[in-house]
Amino acid sequence: MRIDPDRVAEGLSIADQQIIEIAKAISLDAKILIMDEPTAALSGVEVERLFQVARNLRANGAGILFISHRFDEVFDLCDRITVMRDGRYIATHVTKDVTVDAIVREMVGRDVGALFPKTAAPVGDTVLSVRGLGRAGVFSDISFEVKAGEVVGLAGLVGAGRTEVARAVFGIDPYDRGSVEFLGTRLKPHNPKASIDAGMGFVPEDRRKQGLVMDLSVARNTALTLRDRLARFGIIDVRAERKAAAEWSARLHVKTTSQEYAVSTLSGGNQQKVVLAKWLATDPKFLIVDEPTRGIDVGTKSEVHRLISDLAGRGIAILMISSELPEVLGMADRVLVMHEGRITAELSRAEATPESIMHAATASLERTQ
Repeated sequence: MRIDPDRVAEGLSIADQQIIEIAKAISLDAKILIMDEPTAALSGVEVERLFQVARNLRANGAGILFISHRFDEVFDLCDRITVMRDGRYIATHVTKDVTVDAIVREMVGRDVGALFPKTAAPVGDTVLSVRGLGRAGVFSDISFEVKAGEVVGLAGLVGAGRTEVARAVFGIDPYDRGSVEFLGTRLKPHNPKASIDAGMGFVPEDRRKQGLVMDLSVARNTALTLRDRLARFGIIDVRAERKAAAEWSARLHVKTTSQEYAVSTLSGGNQQKVVLAKWLATDPKFLIVDEPTRGIDVGTKSEVHRLISDLAGRGIAILMISSELPEVLGMADRVLVMHEGRITAELSRAEATPESIMHAATASLERTQ
C-alpha cells in the first residue's frame, strides 16, 4: 500500500479505506478471518493482491469465510459455497462440482434470465444533453444525450472518470467547460438544487455516506427530498412524512419492522431501496444511478433491475454507472465507455459485448458515433 500512514482515513477513497480495513483484520493474526464483501470497491489489481494474501493465510492454516456476490471471485477463491436466501440456509456445494447458474437459481429462487428483466420501452425525446463538458485534470470533451425511456450505461475501469462526470452533470462538482441542458433548458453549473428542482435525481455510489443519514429513521430518510412539500410554516408534518415514507417503502418492498428504526439497522439492499425511494418520491424525469447494485444480494439486485426497467417504461431517462459488465450488457439500451476522462466508444445494445466494452475501456478502440 502506498498510503501516507498519517493521513486521516475519512479522506481516502472507498478502495483505500477497504484495503486498510482488510490490513487491520489480517494484522490480528487470526485463525478464522471473515471477509464481508471485501472486494466491493477494489480494482482488479487490488483484488488479486487481496486474493494472494487470502491464499497465503489458507496455506498457513487459517480458515476464511468469504462473503461475496461476485461469482467469479467465489469460484476462483473458495473451496466450498454455502447459499442463503431470505435469512435461511439453502445448500452447501463443493465449488468444483457446481455451476454459476445452479448457485443463482438457489439464491434467487428462479432462473438466471430473471436477473436482468429488461423490457423494451419506447424511446422519446431528449431529456439530457451534455456538450463538451470538461474539468481540468479530471475529464474532457464529454458529450452525450439521454432520451426519455432510455437506459444509458456508463462503463469503464476504476478511475476512468465516470462518477466525476455524473457529479458534474448533477451539479455537485464544478466544471470548467461545456454545458448541461435538461429538457431544453441550460442548467446552472455547480448547483444541485437547480437540478433537483428541474426534475433530476442522483443515487450515489456510496449510499452510506452520500445517499443516507444513517442515524435518522427510515421514514425521515425516505422523505428528505420532500421536506418543502411536507412542511407548514417551516415545521415538518410528521404524519404526512410517515405516510409518504410508508407508501414508497411498500412500493419498493423495503423490509423493516418499523419506519421509525434507524436506516443503519437495514441490510445493504434495503438501504439502497430507501435511497431509490427518496428520489422516486420527487417524480423525477431523469435519474442517475451510480453502482445501483453494489454490495447487495442477488435477489435484491433482480428487484433493483426490474425497478430500473419499469422506470424506463414510464418514460424516465436513466444514466446507469456500473463496473459489472453483465449488468451493463443486461440493462443498457446504449453503452458509453470511458477511459482516462474521455468517452472512447458509444455502443448500441447490439454492438455492446464484453470484448467491445473492454477494448474501449482500455483505449484500444476508436470512438464511434
